[in-house]
Amino acid sequence: MIKVGIIGATGYAGAELVRIIQGHPEAEVVWYGSRSYVDEKYSSVYGNFFKIVDAKCMDDNMEELADAADVIFTATPQGLCASLVNEEILNKVKVIDLSADFRLKDVSVYEKWYKIEHKAPQFIDEAVYGLCEINRDKIKGTRIVANPGCYTTCSILTAYPLVKEGLIDPDTLIVDALSGVSGAGRGAKVANLYCEVNESSKPYGVTNHRHTPEIEEQLGYAAGKEIVINFTPHLVPMNRGILATEYATLNKKDGKLPTAADVMAAYEKYYKDETFIRLLGDGVYPETRWVEGSNFVDIGFKIDERTGRIVMMGALDNMVKGAAGQAVQNMNILFGLKESMGLESAPCFP
Repeated sequence: MIKVGIIGATGYAGAELVRIIQGHPEAEVVWYGSRSYVDEKYSSVYGNFFKIVDAKCMDDNMEELADAADVIFTATPQGLCASLVNEEILNKVKVIDLSADFRLKDVSVYEKWYKIEHKAPQFIDEAVYGLCEINRDKIKGTRIVANPGCYTTCSILTAYPLVKEGLIDPDTLIVDALSGVSGAGRGAKVANLYCEVNESSKPYGVTNHRHTPEIEEQLGYAAGKEIVINFTPHLVPMNRGILATEYATLNKKDGKLPTAADVMAAYEKYYKDETFIRLLGDGVYPETRWVEGSNFVDIGFKIDERTGRIVMMGALDNMVKGAAGQAVQNMNILFGLKESMGLESAPCFP
């Protein structure tokens, strides 16, 4: 059995890790790390684990944890993982970080967008961006995985094949994305109170959301050049889910726009064998309710011949494929397991 330690086990992403690993046949949680609930029973924090998890919460001593676990998940705010990790720990244990500490390769970009000093820049080069469908071969041999963000996973996967194949001009890309409230975490914030969120939708982080450089960096690798996009997130009154609607200008070839068949062929080239990507095709649109509780990403598109643009759409569960599910998928890759192990449940509805 793979021994799993979780630092940040009482946040939403941490709790989702616990839920998924409970159903994983080759892994078990040995450390429920939580700075806020040390020595309290985990099931008293999350009642859904009553008579399922009997353990008490522990602290975030990563050095001690490295001796007890085979892999450590850090589901913590930005900066904590970088402040705790060191060479001795990485020589003992794999680390899968759900924060942004190792996602961006340029330290100055990280510090500009996150407004904090990076505490472990020496590990940035070796960290692998854990977008499994694109980087699985690099993930296999690494010591530290930078688990992608929820908005970014949806945004990148939805556009990646068309950028890679040159069917769209990536510098014209506009991403409008909707998120459920769980994406803001479990901390108490006035803006996330029921009366503030219910019966309302709002944009936020307009022109300066911290996931912007992550999307630009990864799609820039696909394009073979630096790109600049517009990304606007929106908060909507639902618990879970990301829906990304993306717009870009199609590149003409021999004076003609790509057809729906061309676009579908590009998606199938990269995703036809991917367990967790479901291609809906031309004119079939994803909905968050059809991916809830699962590790699936649903992708659809529509060409607008009048404007010469394409509308690409993707949906995923921000807590699963956008966080904990993808982290477990990365763990499976690291340890040579079937990639879908523990993640094969169908979406739940209603």
